[in-house]
Amino acid sequence: MIVELGAFALCLALALSGLQVVASVAGRLRSSPVLAGAGEGAGLAAFLTVGLAFGVLIYAFVVSDFSVSNVALNSHTDKPMLYKVAGAWGSHEGSLVLWCLVLTGFGALLARARTGEAGLPFGLKAVAVAVQGGLGALFLAFVLFTSNPFVRLSPVPVEGASLNPLLQDPALALHPPLLYGGYVGLSVCFSLAVAALIEGRPGAGFWPAWGRWIRPWALASWALLTAGITLGSFWAYYELGWGGWWFWDPVENASFMPWLAAAALLHSAVVTERRGALIGWTVFLALVAFSLSMLGAFLVRSGVLTSVHAFAVDPERGLMLLGILGLTAGAAFTLFALRAGQLTGKTLFAPISREGALVVNNLFLSVAAATVLVGTLYPLVLEAAGGATISVGPPYFAVTFTPLMAMALIILPMGPLLAWKRGDLIGALQRLAWAAGLSLVFALVVWGLFQPRQALTGAGLALGAWLVLGALAELAERIRLFGKRTPGELGRRTRALPLAAWGMTAAHAGLGLFVLGAVVETGLKVEAARPLEVGQTIAAGPYQATLRSVEIIEGPNYLAESATLEVEALGGGRPETVRAEKRFFPAGGQTTTEVGLSFHGLDDVYLVLGERRLSDSGERAWTVRMNWNPWARLIFLGPVLMALGGLLSLLDRRLRTVDTTRRKRSPA
Repeated sequence: MIVELGAFALCLALALSGLQVVASVAGRLRSSPVLAGAGEGAGLAAFLTVGLAFGVLIYAFVVSDFSVSNVALNSHTDKPMLYKVAGAWGSHEGSLVLWCLVLTGFGALLARARTGEAGLPFGLKAVAVAVQGGLGALFLAFVLFTSNPFVRLSPVPVEGASLNPLLQDPALALHPPLLYGGYVGLSVCFSLAVAALIEGRPGAGFWPAWGRWIRPWALASWALLTAGITLGSFWAYYELGWGGWWFWDPVENASFMPWLAAAALLHSAVVTERRGALIGWTVFLALVAFSLSMLGAFLVRSGVLTSVHAFAVDPERGLMLLGILGLTAGAAFTLFALRAGQLTGKTLFAPISREGALVVNNLFLSVAAATVLVGTLYPLVLEAAGGATISVGPPYFAVTFTPLMAMALIILPMGPLLAWKRGDLIGALQRLAWAAGLSLVFALVVWGLFQPRQALTGAGLALGAWLVLGALAELAERIRLFGKRTPGELGRRTRALPLAAWGMTAAHAGLGLFVLGAVVETGLKVEAARPLEVGQTIAAGPYQATLRSVEIIEGPNYLAESATLEVEALGGGRPETVRAEKRFFPAGGQTTTEVGLSFHGLDDVYLVLGERRLSDSGERAWTVRMNWNPWARLIFLGPVLMALGGLLSLLDRRLRTVDTTRRKRSPA
């Protein structure tokens, strides 16, 4: 009976989302705070009912209720509890319920946004809540009519098929909620943009205020996307066993494109808020960012992609998702085209200015996102049109994406040091001279230590250091570190810095750390592979690993060959013991690889246990692959710092939009 309660909750949520649309629109048309409040209340109730349905789904997984088709296909009684819970969003149907939960959750937060002089105008908020409710109704209808997670099975199987073993991992348990928080959080930016276009408020102060209203939602989504993508990348790095952290997989690109659009939106919204410029471009990016999120949902669930990250779903449901994308994005961009003439700001600025730097930043980010979009969709379009099958992989992105981002990153530290409206480029470069000099020295010293010495690696080192030191230079300028200041005055200025300033510094410095790690790991990693008998050694880079033993162990729901290896520096030192495994899951008949990772400062020693065989001497041997991945830690620590920077900025009280107090309503 409890499963039927979950299905009923989803039906009720659909009805409430519809009521949210109707009441909010009626409230706006009649300038009625009561009706608009009813729409907001319906939005809050929709979130609670979807939360109830999601709780019921988790319960069905926890108790292994195999009368539910979704549970039978994605769970097993022997599965550890963490993965039983995570199984609730490990399938197409369950993940869509999570999508709807996040979508209605952001809608509930939007319903709690301030109104009046300190917040959103009455009309804008009412329309935005209605648009958010419409999005919720579309996706809830899709879940109920095509992807209901509560469908019963008869007869009831004795045992389930279990979740894909590759997804039975702590990182993958947390990855989807974070990623969806970023994906779906962009829906509020979309709703606020559509509402602004519908309202058509051309007043001088409206668009700068709108830029301020949209920033926290874009910032929260970008930070969550950063965290989610990083966690997914780290999972692929240590779980799939191929040794890389990014492969330009189409499903990876599906999350990366909204991230690039959200980053561009963040920077563009600053110009709109501070200078009343780039209005049309900021609105356009708000529409693009969530449209790319919906495109990602289509790519992952349509069956057009084959990937470990993708859900295997029939094309018919994929076409319905494409219909949702076409309806929402098509209507939004049509409205944008009709209103484009009203979206021009009267503010002028010189090419050399902070606005100019942010415009250039946006151009590079947008073109980079377009190159990823083309590289992702072109093979699919070509195959659909003529049946030809081609592969667009890392070489394409190295030639197109990398130079664009390199140019954007070179310019990035200069922007914050330029004045608004008209800047002094020479003055900004003078203030960055010490950062440029130290970056060059750092790159030359580190580049000289590595063998072989590669020119591109040296350039990448200089670029990464330039970003880190440029961020610190901007912070130093804010507190007037290099002026004649007493320690007490420096302390006061440091404490007075807003959280948003610290967040920007952290985000830009984190980006620099990521560049350092990606450049060094990609260009200088060393790989070795060979069969090892117990007691034999393999070396890669400055480290060696000795195979000490291999034993059969029994896990909660798997059997494994578990190898114990000792890793140490070639020059000697204290050895570290690591384990690498090959696991067999009887429930699904699948085999996975568990990588052994040994951390040495910024470096990783990466060990993969391969197949068992007989050596030339007739002894048992196992193929062992060993990678030395220099500075790989920075690849993941840098984005973590970026996400923390976004969180710091979000905590700045100047960006708060959600009202936690009771307030009176007044129509605009």
